Amino acid sequence: MQFPLVHVSWSLADNAQRPACDAFFREVFGAGTAHEILITPETEKMGLDREESLLMIGDTMVIPIAPAGRGAQEGHPLGDMLRRSAAPHCWIGVALKVRDLAEADAWFAARGFKRHYDPGMEAFYFLVPRGQVMGMRLEIVKQDMPGDPRRDPSWRPADDHRLGIEGLQAIGISCDSPEKAAELFHGKLSWPQLGPRDLPEAKCQAFAMGDTVLEVLTDRREDGPVAHHARDVKGICHLAFKVRDARRAAHYLRGLGLPLTGDVEDRFAIAPDAAQGRLIWFTETTPPGYPALGSRLAEFAAQP
Repeated sequence: MQFPLVHVSWSLADNAQRPACDAFFREVFGAGTAHEILITPETEKMGLDREESLLMIGDTMVIPIAPAGRGAQEGHPLGDMLRRSAAPHCWIGVALKVRDLAEADAWFAARGFKRHYDPGMEAFYFLVPRGQVMGMRLEIVKQDMPGDPRRDPSWRPADDHRLGIEGLQAIGISCDSPEKAAELFHGKLSWPQLGPRDLPEAKCQAFAMGDTVLEVLTDRREDGPVAHHARDVKGICHLAFKVRDARRAAHYLRGLGLPLTGDVEDRFAIAPDAAQGRLIWFTETTPPGYPALGSRLAEFAAQP
């Protein structure tokens, strides 16, 4: 079963960090704001427990989330989860789109996945906790995200930013067993295998995940960074964006004073310490077998 990507999310421990985080992605990536969920007197009365900006990097929605309101209090379930998940190189997970939530629930149940429903939201989404998906939480959603421009078939992301992002190429996760990864993603989730390849930092297995690619990385060394991530952090370890011209993109980023890592001729990134603690790759090459770039949400919504 294939599900279009709705968004990728990660958390901040303190809401005071969120404005700078949002500004980084707006200024460096040219991200647009689809919607903001903020604490106001009205939303606080309703029990809102977080603040977040729904940011569009090209046609990919990324959401940094911070505890706020009731969530700022120690012992609040969502706030505690966000604080636990706010470590460097840690992401919450992905949201995937479905038409029929009950059908999707039955599909996951038949494959042995436990589902979690937040009280009052049973008609809108359910969660597959991260412990069942190698540290990557799945949020299976029926509703549209507020302000999501991708609902409009005529919408196109701006293409005049100097970074030159063409689209999201892949989401990477770390693992310690390629066999278990294949059993989970190809066997249980039925995501087609796109083949193995070698990356400088790890061995990679690729799987078609809706309208993007999941890259599952296994370190060649027990003490390497991917092995450390798989052991101590788990889940998503990177995003990879395709850019029109890697050298121009690198020149632009260096001009902002940002340190780079990797190989501009292959795949490079802003050093995570200078990128809100997350590893985000850029490349102008497309691996063999990878699908065409672009969100399929509008096509998905138009189908009967």
